Amino acid sequence: MICVVSPVVIRVFQQHATEDSFTGSFRRHMNDSTISDSFWNQPPILSVGERPAGVRDTRPTELDTGVLDAKTFDAIEANQLFDSLNHAVTRVGQSVIYRSLSRPVSDPALVERKQEALRELESNSGLREGLQHFIEAMAPGEVSLYQLLYGTFTGGMAIDNPRGGKDEMEFSGYGYHQFIDGTAFAVDLVEAARTVPQPQSAYLRNLFDAISSFGNSRTYALMRGPVYPMEGKFKTGDEKPRYLPIARFTPSMIKPFPMLLTLAIVCAILFFFQNVLSSFGISYLGYGILVLAVPVLPVLLIAVAASDRDSVIYPLRKFFKHSPELARALDTLGMIDEILSFHRYSRVFGGKMVLPEILESKRHLLSVTEARNPLLGRTNLDYVPNDILLDDIGRLLVITGPNSGGKTAYCKTVVQIQLLGQIGCYVPATAACLVPAEHIFYQVPDPGRLDEGTGRFGHELKRTREVFFNSTPRSLVVLDELSEGTTFEEKMDLSEYVLTGFYKLGASTLLVSHNHELCERLHEKGIGHYLQGEFLPHGPTYRLIPGISRVSHADRVAAALGFSKEDVEKHLARQPT
Repeated sequence: MICVVSPVVIRVFQQHATEDSFTGSFRRHMNDSTISDSFWNQPPILSVGERPAGVRDTRPTELDTGVLDAKTFDAIEANQLFDSLNHAVTRVGQSVIYRSLSRPVSDPALVERKQEALRELESNSGLREGLQHFIEAMAPGEVSLYQLLYGTFTGGMAIDNPRGGKDEMEFSGYGYHQFIDGTAFAVDLVEAARTVPQPQSAYLRNLFDAISSFGNSRTYALMRGPVYPMEGKFKTGDEKPRYLPIARFTPSMIKPFPMLLTLAIVCAILFFFQNVLSSFGISYLGYGILVLAVPVLPVLLIAVAASDRDSVIYPLRKFFKHSPELARALDTLGMIDEILSFHRYSRVFGGKMVLPEILESKRHLLSVTEARNPLLGRTNLDYVPNDILLDDIGRLLVITGPNSGGKTAYCKTVVQIQLLGQIGCYVPATAACLVPAEHIFYQVPDPGRLDEGTGRFGHELKRTREVFFNSTPRSLVVLDELSEGTTFEEKMDLSEYVLTGFYKLGASTLLVSHNHELCERLHEKGIGHYLQGEFLPHGPTYRLIPGISRVSHADRVAAALGFSKEDVEKHLARQPT
């Protein structure tokens, strides 16, 4: 896809390239053929705790300093965006998609590689179908792996069935079935990957190389078996001393050697008593002793099974949970599922979808033609698209207009499209290009908490300060209103110097405001680009057009809600005097 960028944008990019403020206007990142460390440094999906990781466990926290912070994540409706985007088959695939949205990377090379993989899926139906069959075949075994790693095995002679619903992790038995099925998943993962048509894109090749690498690991060898317990440790078949007689672990309560040994002992005892007691004429007592010895066998079986659980299965699964090779292999499965999910998303959205061109720059840029909101525009044929242009000239964009004109929806569209494009996914538009952002901030009106003692103005100003001092020229900042909760004069002065600061900083900054006086001040200083919501006599068109809005439709909104001046007067007139 060739991004349609205005001549002004091209000219500005060229100017900054000559001034060394860019490392190369449209330099590509396809020289390195491996997945960058920036992705593998992400927190793995496989949990080392007592429960499997939840799909949404990677949500940003208050302490995170990545691309998205927790407040922005909530403000841009990232959870709803995930629900719309998620078409993954496996649990780990869903977790990877959620992690991509909540912790996006800013590495252009990784984004381009994911796009290259998507283009290969589009053009190679055989590969696409092979990957789909691969993922669908792995999904049942993935559940078995989680049951092995996080299950509680309560013992008893019953079959190892869950004691609750399908997500229950408590099982009767000693974990033999879970061990067999869970380790079989790892073996099947490696074996099935070899049957998939080999991809040509670097991203998918790297993923299959990672699975192949797992097949050469010690973790895989222990999961494939045989396993030899030795002095509290475990040896693979290759590690066991060749001539040392060590019993291999058999995941079954039926152990031939202990059972034969027990039978031999019972027979020897019976033979002894038969010979000794026959001289006294009471040989029949030997059979009574045999009958008394029969209950020893199930007790012995239970003791052996409990020993297997506590000394082999539990220690081995602890090793598996802490294995970086298994964690990466599971992540790899999720990343393949994620790519397939992106492809499905583009097919079911119901409108034009494109992969944005990825640019490298020291300053953020976003240019989109006929952008549709990823949530509101889905399958909505009447949705009104808008263009987006955040370039060096328009890096401060102020949007004015009455309520219900689409200002906030436009800002969320900007951020959601940036986020989708930055994780390598399709975006709802006819053309797009972007620079991956180092930080994305979205500030919304927030009254704060009573225990903070700062009031609405102080609470909001604290958030604005946090956003400003953490922004860079490669940041995208949205301010939905600014400096509320103070006098008009203070609001004007404060907003002016804050926006001027963002402009000088170089971050792409959007402001939603009803304050046309502020816009006029900034315009006089030659700062900013201005859009307004278009209104016709019948109401808003939801298009943004150039200009500064100086009108308000508060009366129209109040009337629509049944709270106009006339509604208030009618209500008062009905009250008893």
